[in-house]
Amino acid sequence: MSHTIQPRLTQVFRFVRCSYADGVAELAYAFDDGEELVERIRFPQAPALPAARAAAFDAALKLLHLIAGVSYYKAGVPPQIELADGPLDDATAELLDQLYLHGLAEFAYRNGLDLRGRIAFPRLGVERSASSRGGSAPSVGALDLPRRTLVPIGGGKDSLVAVEAIKAIGREATAVWVGNSALIAACAERTGLPTLNIQRELAPGLFELNRLGAWNGHIPVTAVNSAILAVAAILYGYDSIAFANERSASAATLEYDGQQVNHQWSKSLAFERLLGDWLHSHVAADLDYCSLLRPYSELAITRAFAKLTPYFDVFSSCNRNFKLLGPKPVDRWCGQCPKCHFVFLALAPFLPKPRLLAIFGRNLLDDETQAAGFDALLEYQDHKPFECVGEGAEARAAMYALSQRPEWQEDALVERFRSEILPQLDVAQLALEPWLEPSPEHRVPVRLQAALAAIG
Repeated sequence: MSHTIQPRLTQVFRFVRCSYADGVAELAYAFDDGEELVERIRFPQAPALPAARAAAFDAALKLLHLIAGVSYYKAGVPPQIELADGPLDDATAELLDQLYLHGLAEFAYRNGLDLRGRIAFPRLGVERSASSRGGSAPSVGALDLPRRTLVPIGGGKDSLVAVEAIKAIGREATAVWVGNSALIAACAERTGLPTLNIQRELAPGLFELNRLGAWNGHIPVTAVNSAILAVAAILYGYDSIAFANERSASAATLEYDGQQVNHQWSKSLAFERLLGDWLHSHVAADLDYCSLLRPYSELAITRAFAKLTPYFDVFSSCNRNFKLLGPKPVDRWCGQCPKCHFVFLALAPFLPKPRLLAIFGRNLLDDETQAAGFDALLEYQDHKPFECVGEGAEARAAMYALSQRPEWQEDALVERFRSEILPQLDVAQLALEPWLEPSPEHRVPVRLQAALAAIG
């Protein structure tokens, strides 16, 4: 990386090229006329690609190149985007414009940037797209993909609920993850499913850009992983990718300057719809991308997980301890972060208290130093944390349920909730039951819908 480049002063972000050979995809990017930033994705034991799937694979690979670019684009957010392969059809450009704008909304908010009006992927002119594409977007047929499902594993409770629901209906599935977390590997192993571990190697030049003052912050990593799995589905032969993103992933974290900022935007129904429709029209009509848990709240999912005791000693949703993997709960749960707070609070109504304390190795609700963390979850004197946690109203319903139970009432933060926060709330809006009802809004294909009943 040349030392002359100042990432924040760059003018053009370039999608240079992408290629695939022998299980390795190479994605190349550059700022202005700087050196190439090359990312590699490694697909283990990659089979030979059937000729019938070549065009679909090519389309999925190009999308991966465009989506994974978000990790690099954010380093400089230059005003111009340049595509080596030329402009995009409307549906593709729209998907990317939306993803970069909303997926980087938290990054922009935290860095004091406004990306509205700045992100514009080059589009084909109307005449050209109509004549060359036979309409505004291409339409592809079915590929007769094998009837099996890729289920991404994240190490937390949600993906394990999805796995068990798919196992319950006898659907063939593979537990898949990107990167090398020992914790995720242990969870994947415990599912008893075949496993697929894909590696993503960021361009080394990105770290050099950071040293030279690049912008930094949250990127929509679920979108990148989704694009990687679309390539994997065509390569290995799967007809569905079933994530475990819940209903509350669609709720904004906060609104800022007229823009909704959602930490989980790439887990939202809006993104699922955009990508799912795009894969149907551009890759394969029979490749379904959905979230199996979309109809459910965090509390409903946590209730389902409370029955899956074989996972209690391997799962963790804690972000801080994700690098670690130890035999003791303290090795898997830091007990301080929003994820630890939320999972503890959400599980509490559905597990015997001693069981929950055994999972975490301590009682987070009997620790006064944790008050501010729980206040943020309750949206009391603070906004929801920038984390994958449930809605404030969900957290309030869980806390209210505990405040009515003798075994929890004495704990410092539950007692504080009863005396200080509860008097300011409308008790009629604190019932747990409505949160346990599924919503009819989801994109689960008919062949997987029986799994919804298994979740409860």
